[in-house]
Amino acid sequence: MVELKSSEEIAKIKESGRIIAKVLKRMQLEVVPGVSTWELDKVAEEMIRAEGAVPSFLGYGGFPGSICTSVNEQVVHGIPSKDVILREGDIVGIDVGAYKDGFHADSARTFSVGKVSASVSQLLANTRKALYKAIEVVKPGVHLGDVSNAVETYATASGLGIVRDYCGHGVGRKLHEDPCILNYGPKGKGIILKEGMVLAIEPMLNLGCDEVEVLEDQWTVVTADGAYSAHFEHTVAVTKNGALILTE
Repeated sequence: MVELKSSEEIAKIKESGRIIAKVLKRMQLEVVPGVSTWELDKVAEEMIRAEGAVPSFLGYGGFPGSICTSVNEQVVHGIPSKDVILREGDIVGIDVGAYKDGFHADSARTFSVGKVSASVSQLLANTRKALYKAIEVVKPGVHLGDVSNAVETYATASGLGIVRDYCGHGVGRKLHEDPCILNYGPKGKGIILKEGMVLAIEPMLNLGCDEVEVLEDQWTVVTADGAYSAHFEHTVAVTKNGALILTE
């Protein structure tokens, strides 16, 4: 069941989103060759708690980190570690959730570590663009499938693999709520978007194939062919005027 949020509740989600945006802006400075993903996690947790919020991910289903740090071929749910040291040419997807005053927000961005190859740079640019193509579609009266199709259309035109085993989601009182937001599918299918819905839209696109696997830690998702993967996500509210991004 999809829960509609009031303007007051959306304002609370936006406050959690503001905190996340602040963290991701700081990550832009912290992501450098030689830093460990554990160090990134500690900076993020400190910033979230300093704002009177708590990390949404810490302890969620047993997850041990405050953020997800997914490096190179890791798609999502990478666990921060002192042993994972970022190197020149790497990319790292940083997924952040914050919970404050009873509401979660969720956002992710993939960062370059120093200078990366042209193909990897294009992967990041196109995955971010696919997210915004989807957000442009969001308004009352459209099918959820139209949002999914916007990601697929842009990703396919860009020659990228589309992760099909994981999806975006509703967000609010719970970190993951209905509906599931696929990154592929036909237009004109799925629920009709209504004012008050809050959605976490998150394209996960690969330089190689669509297929993914889960590592032995039971969290980290990687591409089946070892190709690099990028992940961008925003929490948005459906308003009468279209999408309102709550994590910028």
